[in-house]
Amino acid sequence: MAYSSLFSPNFTPFSSARPINLQLSYHPYLPSTSLQYTNIRREFSVPYVASVPYQPINVDYLEGEFSGHGVTFEGIGDNCVAKMGLDNGSTATLMLPSGLITSYKVPLWHGGTVELLHTSVSEGDEGEAVIQGGVSLALNSEVDNEVSWSPSAWVLRNVRGNSSDSIKVELISNDSEKMVEIRYIVTLQEDVLTSEISVTNSKSTPLHWTGSIISHLTVSSPEATYALGLEGSNFLSVPPFLSNFSIIPPDLDEETDSNMGQLWSQMGLKRLLSGSSQRNRKNAGEEEMEGEEDDGYKQLNEEMSRIYISAPRFFTLIDRGRRNSVAVGRDGFDEMYLSSPGSSHEIYGEYSYICVGQSAMLKPIILGPGEVWRGWQQLHNPNM
Repeated sequence: MAYSSLFSPNFTPFSSARPINLQLSYHPYLPSTSLQYTNIRREFSVPYVASVPYQPINVDYLEGEFSGHGVTFEGIGDNCVAKMGLDNGSTATLMLPSGLITSYKVPLWHGGTVELLHTSVSEGDEGEAVIQGGVSLALNSEVDNEVSWSPSAWVLRNVRGNSSDSIKVELISNDSEKMVEIRYIVTLQEDVLTSEISVTNSKSTPLHWTGSIISHLTVSSPEATYALGLEGSNFLSVPPFLSNFSIIPPDLDEETDSNMGQLWSQMGLKRLLSGSSQRNRKNAGEEEMEGEEDDGYKQLNEEMSRIYISAPRFFTLIDRGRRNSVAVGRDGFDEMYLSSPGSSHEIYGEYSYICVGQSAMLKPIILGPGEVWRGWQQLHNPNM
């Protein structure tokens, strides 16, 4: 397998593009969709996504229709890359139709630039390009007594702004039969990248919505990375979020699967949601299943995968190895997912990242007929 920075000058795309499935693959023992959290669901139906290849994108049409706003388009196989760039040096790269953000480069105070996102590119079994990491969406909508639906392909709807101020790219995906529409708006400003979701329920029955905005942030090593501002936040240890874009070390995945029942204990979840700070450990020295964060400057050198249900709206990740920091913010999401592969891997290697997710997993969002929900994540560069 070969790993490199996506769309670097030395990267050559593989012969064919991979149809990508955006669903999260959840493990058993998830809570029910009831807001009362009185039961733990023992089975979770995987959302339906049509596994069909993407239709080729007409890059010439996109250039003619949406050029002039600081965005350029480049075809790669049947896929397309939208490159957003500001005059101050901030850039972002968005893939179509998957909606995957593969790059976010920001200027630093000394005049250089740094990549904030972690992506990997490898060749699949049939020669296709397998792209993982970056910033991705994993969404699932359910209407009562109907098969669930997840957006698997996005259509470019609009581009606004200019290279001197800010650039906004709007994508849309809908299921006309289920009368659900999801819009995804990516906004690049001088020091902020915002990923915003808008979900509209046009049906006469309630819509249950779950999912996450998942970001892989590149670091020198988890050993040198610290989370600031999480002290006092309640958390629950959970299995890693799995999707086609997730980067998860094989040993962490196997260990998580073997302890599934323990990680999602009904008693631990009830205590956490009731606000109790009582701790529950699997074994001495191992990851706590639930509790309250007591470290305001938490080192992320140990393997971990947690959902914080009372985290602040903004917190900061500091990488002492790269002398860089990222402020992560959210709105509309009550939960914050944080995972680390641990520091037992090669520095600056394949698993040198911290995964952050703004999520609605433990507590699904319920939309009544005609209602609209909005939420966003921000990655802020404070180093200018």
